Amino acid sequence: MNDCLVQAERLVKSYSGPPALQELNLSLPSGKIIGLLGPNASGKTTFIKLLAGLLTPTAGSITVAGLTPGPETKAIVSYLPERPYFNSWMRVSECLDFFCDFYADFDRALAERMLSDLGVATDAKLRTLSKGTKEKVQLVLVMARRARLYLLDEPIAGVDPAARDYILRTIISTYNKEASVILSTHLLADVESVLDQFVLLHNGRLLMYGNVAELREEKGMSLDEYFREVFRCGRSF
Repeated sequence: MNDCLVQAERLVKSYSGPPALQELNLSLPSGKIIGLLGPNASGKTTFIKLLAGLLTPTAGSITVAGLTPGPETKAIVSYLPERPYFNSWMRVSECLDFFCDFYADFDRALAERMLSDLGVATDAKLRTLSKGTKEKVQLVLVMARRARLYLLDEPIAGVDPAARDYILRTIISTYNKEASVILSTHLLADVESVLDQFVLLHNGRLLMYGNVAELREEKGMSLDEYFREVFRCGRSF
């Protein structure tokens, strides 16, 4: 299924100073795992927050399944922010309760199974868990929804390498295959094997959008190697 799920047209987002996103035109299909890549301050988190409905465009437009991000799209978009957001006094089971209350598409049995596989006790309080384990909990909650679009902002940055493999396999095996996953990360070598497509941003502009397998064939290098070549220190654009 490759119909257009995300559409950005002349999208601009400004704070103070240079725009975080500048005249961005991009169409992303359903049914793909897409790497959102770029150096710091390239606009990745801003793009994700616009899709999640946490920010509004300064100019241009962005839609998810033809809808402007807002209350209506929260039922089809599952968002993992870059920072933890649950209160430290909560137990993991209470986080599960929270998602059950808020999201009709949340699969609690799936979430409990993934937490068990990761060795996370549901009666544990968040304040007793390591940073990496808290990230595992939040990622499990997000991926246990039956959404149409999953937005993952640095989902494995604090997770140990052994758990990364399980988490990436989980993303492949559990997410709705008619949905898409947009995954922002600096750990490209770890996630490249699961990516179908990639978006390269630089200074808020679209530098390149393509297919990972085609890039390997055309360039004779991995996506990670290509990224390092494009953004090597001292290169000017």
